[in-house]
Amino acid sequence: MAPLRLRPATAVDSEALHALVSAHVREGHLLPREQSEIARHAARFIVAERDGEICACAELAPLSATVAEVRSLVVAGTCRRNGVASRLIEELRSRALSSGFERLCAFTHDARFFARQGFSIVPHVWVPDKISTDCLACPLFRNCGQHAMVLPLHVTSRRAASLPAVPQRMAVA
Repeated sequence: MAPLRLRPATAVDSEALHALVSAHVREGHLLPREQSEIARHAARFIVAERDGEICACAELAPLSATVAEVRSLVVAGTCRRNGVASRLIEELRSRALSSGFERLCAFTHDARFFARQGFSIVPHVWVPDKISTDCLACPLFRNCGQHAMVLPLHVTSRRAASLPAVPQRMAVA
């Protein structure tokens, strides 16, 4: 089996990205995305491909001058369990840091993966950029069941990975 290769996405990849995201929407893990929106923001995505086929992706979406969000982190079943999601997060973290962002955030139903990457669960109100950008218009606002998670970028990824997870009692929906 060929190794996975990470690369920046292009608008040409939007159909494959949309299919990958849509499959995970049906599983209940992500909110729906339009292919035209994915194409418009394709340069913000990193993809993992094997033998020319995209099997994982993640987007670095700016929310403000200081905060960027990890969006549409998806790994196809055939590519799971080999660290590709961690590699995607590390690449987004590096991009965010070099772009001058101070924090990464993610919103997820299952906080375990992001906690292993050094993110901490925080109250949603600690990420007002996300609330004003996306949450207020969402039909699931205040009932989404997602955890807000934040990673300060001044913490190196190796150090962040060794930090203890934030206790669940701090999770606020």
